[in-house]
Amino acid sequence: MTSTITELTIGGMTCASCAARVEKKLNRLDGVTATVNYATEKARVEHPPELTVDDLIATVVKTGYTAEEPLPPAPEPEPDETPAEDPELASLRQRLTVSAVLAAPVVLLAMVPALQFDNWQWLSLTLASPVVVWGGLPFHRAAWTNLRHGAATMDTLVSVGTLAAYGWSLWALFLGDAGMTGMRHGFDLTVDRADGTSTIYLEVAAGVITFILLGRYLEARAKRKAGAALRALMELGAKDVAVLRGSTEVRIPVTELRAGDLFVVRPGEKIATDGTVTAGASAVDASLLTGESMPLDVTEGSEVTGGCVNVSGRLVVRAAAVGADTRLARMAKLVEDAQNGKAEVQRLADRISAVFVPVVLLIALGTLVTWLLLTDDPTASFTAAVAVLIIACPCALGLATPTALMVGTGRGAQLGILIKGPEVLESTRRVDTVVLDKTGTVTTGRMRLTGVHVYGGGYGTSGTDETELLRLAGALEHSSEHPVARAVAAGAAERCGELPVPKTFENVPGLGVRGSVDGRLVLVGRAALLASEGVEVPAAAEPGAVHVAWDGVARGTLTVADTVKDTSAEAVARLRGLGLHPVLLTGDHRAVAEAVAAEVGIDEVIAGVLPEEKAGVIRRLQEQGKTVAMVGDGVNDAAALATADLGLAMGTGTDAAIEASDLTLVRGDLRVAADAIRLSRRTLATIKGNLGWAFGYNLAALPLAAAGLLNPMIAGLAMAFSSVFVVTNSLRLRRFS
Repeated sequence: MTSTITELTIGGMTCASCAARVEKKLNRLDGVTATVNYATEKARVEHPPELTVDDLIATVVKTGYTAEEPLPPAPEPEPDETPAEDPELASLRQRLTVSAVLAAPVVLLAMVPALQFDNWQWLSLTLASPVVVWGGLPFHRAAWTNLRHGAATMDTLVSVGTLAAYGWSLWALFLGDAGMTGMRHGFDLTVDRADGTSTIYLEVAAGVITFILLGRYLEARAKRKAGAALRALMELGAKDVAVLRGSTEVRIPVTELRAGDLFVVRPGEKIATDGTVTAGASAVDASLLTGESMPLDVTEGSEVTGGCVNVSGRLVVRAAAVGADTRLARMAKLVEDAQNGKAEVQRLADRISAVFVPVVLLIALGTLVTWLLLTDDPTASFTAAVAVLIIACPCALGLATPTALMVGTGRGAQLGILIKGPEVLESTRRVDTVVLDKTGTVTTGRMRLTGVHVYGGGYGTSGTDETELLRLAGALEHSSEHPVARAVAAGAAERCGELPVPKTFENVPGLGVRGSVDGRLVLVGRAALLASEGVEVPAAAEPGAVHVAWDGVARGTLTVADTVKDTSAEAVARLRGLGLHPVLLTGDHRAVAEAVAAEVGIDEVIAGVLPEEKAGVIRRLQEQGKTVAMVGDGVNDAAALATADLGLAMGTGTDAAIEASDLTLVRGDLRVAADAIRLSRRTLATIKGNLGWAFGYNLAALPLAAAGLLNPMIAGLAMAFSSVFVVTNSLRLRRFS
C-alpha cells in the first residue's frame, strides 16, 4: 500500500527534547515514520492513507504542542512597503528588553556590595518579581504543560531552577533574616557557604531568565538567517504575468497561468514559469538560480526557466510547466526536504537529548543530597543543585545539525548546488574516486569538425587539397540530418564559404552518404562504405574517422569530435585537489576518449561502454574497494548515478538523471561538482564541530556545577552562550564561495 507524506508546522517546541518527544509520539502510531526538526519547526510524516492529517495534528496536540499544515509563503512586500516582522521574534524582543532593564539593577546590587543600601533587598524583590513571573512565563507555561503530559524538557530545568531560587529568596526575606534593614550580601563566582536564612538568590532568578531569553532571541534571529536562502528561493518566482489572449495582453496572477499559455516578458521582468521562447531574442540572467554571473542568450526555440530575469529584449514564451512542476519549485522542494532530514550523527544527539533532562534532574537531586550529607550546609547545597539545573540545557545539541544543514543547503541553492539530504554529506567525506561521463559532462555534447587529413602517395592525387576535400564532403553532408554530418557541413562552410549543391544524394543507413557533386561521385562515411564500393582504404587510417572518396579513390579523412567544455580541465584539477582519482567513462571509441582525457588531464579511461553497462562499471570499481562518485547528465547515466556511493547530476541533463542523483548541479559546469563536494564536506565538518562543542560543553559544565565551582547566574550565561555559539558557527557557511 502506498504511503502519504504530510508536512506539519509544529508550534511550542523550545528545545531538542521537545522535538524528540513529538517525534516519538508520532512514530508510535501504526505505520507512521516521522522526523521532527527543531531548527525548522517542521515534522515530515510518512503515514498510511487511512490516517488523516487531523489524526496527526491531534496526536501532536495531546503531546502538549500545536500543529498545522504549512501556510503558503507570504507575498513579497511592495518596494515601498516594510517587510512584516516575525511576531514571535517581536514578542521575544519585548520580553527580553523589559527583563534586561529590570534585571540589570538586581544583578549589579547583588554583585557589587558597595552599591547596597539599607533595604536594597526589597527593591531587588520589586524589580526581580516581574522578570521571574512575566519574563519567565514561557518557561513556566511549557514546564507545566510538559508536567501534565508526564515529560520534562529544558524548560523544566529553567523553570524549576529559577522558581527554586525565587522561592528560597521569598522564604529568606519574609521568614528569615534577609529582610532586615542593614542586610548586606556578597557575590562569589563559585558556591559560597552562608547562613541560609539571610541569603537571597534574586539575581540568580532574574539574571538566568534574562540570559536565557537573550540566548533564545539571538538563536531565533540566527535561525531566520539560516533559512533565508530557502525563503529567497521560494520567493524568486514572479507574482503576476502578462498573458496573450489573442493579440491582447491580460495581466493575471501567476497562479492562474496554465501550461500552453503564451505570455510576454519585458526587459527587467522575471520569467513567470518554465517554457519555450516562441518569439523574440534576449539575454536572461539566471544567477539567482544557478550562481552563474554571465547572462545567457536566448532566441526562438530556447528553453527558459521561471524565476530568471529578462535582461534586454521582449520575449513571448509558451508555458511548459506551472506551480509545483516548475524547476524552481522542484529546487525549493529538494532544499526543504534536505533541511528537514537528519544525519546519522544528529540521530545520536536526539537520542541523548530525549533522556538528558530526566538524567539532569536526578543529578541535581543527587548534588543536593550529597552536599547536604558532606557539608550540612543547605545554602551551598541548594546553590550547587540550582547551578546543575541551569547549566545543563541540551539546546546546543539539538541545534548542532539542523542549523548547519539549513545554512549549508541554502548556500548551496544560491550557488546552483542542490543537496538532497543530510546522508549525502557523509558520502562526500568517504569518496576517493570520481567517474565522469564524457558526453554532456566533460564535453558539450555538440559535435564539431576537429581535423582534416589529406592522403598523399598512391591514395590521393596531387590536385587534392584540404579545401577541395572539405567542399565536396561538406556539400554532400549538408543534405544529411545526422549529427556527425551536420558537424562536417558546418565546419566545411566555416572554412570554405558557400558550398556547392549536390546533383544526387543517397543516405546509406549506418554507413554514410553517397552522391554527385560537381560531376564527381563522392562517398563520405565509414570505411565499410568505401569497401562496399571497391575503394581501398589505407591501413593507417584513424579508427572512427569519416572517410572521403571520389572517382574510386580514397582522398582523406575528417575527424569529428565532441567539444570539450572550456572549464573541464580546471574542474578535473580541482577534483584531484580534493583527493579524488578521476576516471573518464564513455561509449565512444578509445582513441576519441583518450584524446578528450589527455586534454582535460585524466589518466584512466574506460571506453566503449554500452549505456546499460555503466552501472556494472561502477560496481566493479566498488568491488575493488573504491568509494565512487559518478557525474552524469543523461537517461543512460541514471542507473550508474543510483549505483554510485555519491551521484552528481548536471542540472542541464534529464529528469531521470536528476532523480537518481544525490547532488544536482543546476548549471552544466563541471567545476561546480568540485564546489559541491567541498561545500558538503565543509557542512559536515561544521556539524561535527557543533556536536563536539555541545557534547564537550555539557560534559565539562555538569561536573563543575555539581562540584560547586559555578554560581547559578554564571551557569545561565554559559548555557545561553552555548546555543548562540552553535548557531553562529553554522552561519559561517554563508560565506562559502
